[in-house]
Amino acid sequence: MIFFSICSILPSLFVFVTGGKLPEPEVKIEVLHKPFMCSRKSKYGDMLLVHHEGFLESNGTLFFSSRKHGDQNPVWFTLGIQEVLKGWDKGLSNMCTGERRKVTIPPSLAYGKEGKGKIPPSSTLIFEIELMEIRNGPRSHESFREMDLNDDWKLCREEVREYLKKEFEKHGYSPNDTNHEVMVEDIFKNEDEDKDGFISAREFTYQHDEL
Repeated sequence: MIFFSICSILPSLFVFVTGGKLPEPEVKIEVLHKPFMCSRKSKYGDMLLVHHEGFLESNGTLFFSSRKHGDQNPVWFTLGIQEVLKGWDKGLSNMCTGERRKVTIPPSLAYGKEGKGKIPPSSTLIFEIELMEIRNGPRSHESFREMDLNDDWKLCREEVREYLKKEFEKHGYSPNDTNHEVMVEDIFKNEDEDKDGFISAREFTYQHDEL
């Protein structure tokens, strides 16, 4: 469990027709409420805390509400790394804390031809989503700057090791845990693409094509 929580800091996430590409499916966005003050907007890599309700467009059936179902708490996810539906990744960027949106998602960006649970195959879904909080995500520029202790725009093993120690201590574990070195080596194995012994800003924040 410790390994999962710490290594999520640096996750290894890291069709044509004649005449051109197929058009990208669209997500329809309707702003239901926007706060007067907006000091920060969501972007790929941010962690978002949201309340949401999901409806079937075909008949208006409510299939899930974070306020009524489950533990009735808002949920955290990282925007842009496909932790959620592709339609959410497209529909919740550039959003303010306190903003509410109605997002209509076509089947290809939701559960597709298979459907899932209460959701029939090939369903267009409508979500009403309220953004409660934005935090720096594991792939954000801000997180990289926090780790880059000597401001040289690359991370050495010692900088990553020190960051892991702080994260362990923050969560109540020993900052001198012997697993640190194993984690550091695993991180560099996956993130140091050019194998030069450093993780560059580009390697750290790089958004893959599927994002």
